[in-house]
Amino acid sequence: MASHRKSRTPGTRVAGIRTPALATAALTSVALLSQTATAAPSDDGRPSLEEVEKKVGDLYRQAESATEKYNAAKEKTAKQRKQVDTLLDDVAERTQKLNEARAELGSFAAAQYRTGAGVPDTATFLLADTPQDIFDQRQVMDRMTGRQKEAVDDYVTRQSETMKKRQEATESLETLTETQGDLKTAKATVQKKLADARELMSKLTAEEKARLAAIEEKKQKEAARKAAELAEQQKAQQEAQQEAAAAQQDSGTSGSTSGSSGSATTPSTSTDSSYATKAEKALAFARAQIGKPYVWGATGPGSYDCSGLTQAAWKAAGVTVPRTTYDQVNAGTTVPVSQAQPGDLVFFYDDVTHVGIYIGNGMMIHAPKPGTYVREESIYYDGESSIHSVVRPA
Repeated sequence: MASHRKSRTPGTRVAGIRTPALATAALTSVALLSQTATAAPSDDGRPSLEEVEKKVGDLYRQAESATEKYNAAKEKTAKQRKQVDTLLDDVAERTQKLNEARAELGSFAAAQYRTGAGVPDTATFLLADTPQDIFDQRQVMDRMTGRQKEAVDDYVTRQSETMKKRQEATESLETLTETQGDLKTAKATVQKKLADARELMSKLTAEEKARLAAIEEKKQKEAARKAAELAEQQKAQQEAQQEAAAAQQDSGTSGSTSGSSGSATTPSTSTDSSYATKAEKALAFARAQIGKPYVWGATGPGSYDCSGLTQAAWKAAGVTVPRTTYDQVNAGTTVPVSQAQPGDLVFFYDDVTHVGIYIGNGMMIHAPKPGTYVREESIYYDGESSIHSVVRPA
């Protein structure tokens, strides 16, 4: 989930970034950006636009964090429910076999009754609820044949195992209940934060909304400039690497040197090629999702949240990455931003609550926040300091 400071609607493009369709007044009046109303509270006690912008941004960030917690709880709930179902099925099967073993012991008791052998002790035996109770009936055991004793041993074993499985099922049910509680709490938090953000925005006048849009336009132009700088830096690095590789190849003309050089460079080249092939598939998938709505907790195919999109993109390339940003950030090799390659995952904020998939030239495809759509955008969309790390997942 993204944490844009303002919602933006599709419009014109500036340096490869889709920019909002602004009111005419916001586009033509530079003075709107410098009015003191953006920095100081109004006379009626209302917050300034700067304060509103920060508050809305914080609310989206908090909703974003809650969304990832929701995603984690949802995934955990599904796994635990499957585990509980498996345990309950196992308990049911074991209980059935235990009842069959009990019935067999009952037939032995009936036989003892017909022969007049210790009916009270046998009855006590059949009513025993624990393995220890059974073993305590030594007089009964002494009168049993070898086959009967085997049946008792089998019954004791089955009863012990069934009791253990029942306990496991009970504990798993308790854990499932707790996780479902976490899921419910996270969902309520997301909904509350988003509702608060909408309420703040609804209180702004049309003029104030235009000012915010103009401020956002300025931020996105700066993001585009930073993306262009990164693109130039990466281009220069690539050219330097190609020159170094060519020089190394030229210097390795002798048989031994050439062989050594070949053995040293081939694995890296092969690895890069393999990653590029997978990344191309992941990016093709991501591009095909552009224009689909952001929906928190969604994993496709009609809508996505941020980590749902990156997971689905790499799945299309045959690579499994975890569901949440918290886990995705650890599912690969961390690289510097300057060395980011198409397909890499770019993570944002100290709490790692947003992610996009890098496409090159300082740009990414990501699913922003509610009310927006999957789109291409500068990785500096929320400032350079918002970038947490870059991870190569395959």
